[in-house]
Amino acid sequence: MTDSRNPSANNGNGRYDLIVVGAGSAGFSAAITAAEQGAQVALVGHGTIGGTCVNFGCVPSKTLIRATEAVHHANIASTRFDGIESGARVTDWAAQVAQKDALVASLRQAKYADLLSEYNNVAYHEGRARLVEGGVDVGARLLASERIIIATGARPALPSIPGIGEVSPLDSTMALALTELPRSLIVMGGGYVGAELAQTFARAGVAVTLVFRSRLLPEAEPEIGQALADYLTDEGVTIVRGVTYDFVRKTDDGGVALAITRNGGLEVLTAEQILVATGRTPNTQGLGLSEAGVAQTSSGAVVIDDRMGTSKAGVYAAGDVTGKDQFVYMAAYGAKLAARNALNGNSLRYDNTVMPAVVFTDPQVASVGVTEAQARAAGHAVRTSVLSLDNVPRALAARDTRGLIKLVADGATRKLLGAHILSPEGADSIQTAALAIRCGLSIDDLAEMIFPYLTTVEGLKLAAQTFDRDVKKLSCCAG
Repeated sequence: MTDSRNPSANNGNGRYDLIVVGAGSAGFSAAITAAEQGAQVALVGHGTIGGTCVNFGCVPSKTLIRATEAVHHANIASTRFDGIESGARVTDWAAQVAQKDALVASLRQAKYADLLSEYNNVAYHEGRARLVEGGVDVGARLLASERIIIATGARPALPSIPGIGEVSPLDSTMALALTELPRSLIVMGGGYVGAELAQTFARAGVAVTLVFRSRLLPEAEPEIGQALADYLTDEGVTIVRGVTYDFVRKTDDGGVALAITRNGGLEVLTAEQILVATGRTPNTQGLGLSEAGVAQTSSGAVVIDDRMGTSKAGVYAAGDVTGKDQFVYMAAYGAKLAARNALNGNSLRYDNTVMPAVVFTDPQVASVGVTEAQARAAGHAVRTSVLSLDNVPRALAARDTRGLIKLVADGATRKLLGAHILSPEGADSIQTAALAIRCGLSIDDLAEMIFPYLTTVEGLKLAAQTFDRDVKKLSCCAG
């Protein structure tokens, strides 16, 4: 079935200036960008409008993270502050999930469905899309255009472990929809999804085992991954690292057993349920990409160049379907570039050199620029500073000194190359570092800048001063 809204967007002839396949964040970004330039746009969606972020990812996960964070901090307040009696627990998880669902539905309506009527030159078509000669086929109807943007996103992937498909594993989407909490849960995967969900369910009262192949947050600085693993352990999460997965099977009591090899020995982990958070796979099935001459990687991701173009002239791609920088803001950014390049010529380059990234654990992990290892691999004469949060007045006043700040700089030019923060609410500080890197500031510029006192972001100034000074010898606001 094809649902076509705003049919006048193609002037009644079935031909468009641009066709966007995928009605998530990237698809809407491309369609709106093109519409604002006066283009006649066909936006093709299939399934729930709005894509991953609002429906299954950012919004639902972050609201549940906040809910369990409130429970956790209420329970530990009396250990941090004298004279405080506190305590909280989850009494009705289904009610919390219903509140989350209501928020998701309201945002999906306001930020996606309701926007369609605001752009008369965007026609929305509901149905399965397939690239064909001259355009896109949607429900046996040809939408004609010489310019197409693929923005169909990605979905959780199931790893190829013997028996995994026979135990009804949860993925992140299903886990966020649970209305009843399991007593125990194995979380497979040490990336940001695994870390966030492991902590969330543990704080809700679930006995969680987090298991992964190498180290927690493998793309983060090692100091940050190790520190976060320690904090999760302190909260009762069982961390099992450095493993290979052997097989999965059901247990006699209806639970799940995961067999792993660690340090050369076979171990079996058991729980009521298992959550797989080991990666995502692009939504490219049925699109007819190979027949259309659109190259893909071995994982199925659409191959693009730095102008968002594919191997097929006139066809572009953006967002998670490319397998690159899987953050909603990068999907929207790439989609804008794709739309502008498709309509105006390939003059705009995709640039992720100052892409901030955030993991919404507690403490939060935020980073921008390169890691120490990446800087060395690029040939820089690297200098680093690492500042523990017990040197940051804000953390001392909050009686929460979990975390650290690591800065990476070029030793010759003293330019800031990377910033990596592990801190409660640390995500709100990373944009300052992003702007500093974008503007080519040095660690001296950062150290001499005026920062407000008793803020987390002041830690960036202190970390910059740590390159050459012992900040323990400075008075408050000194330097």
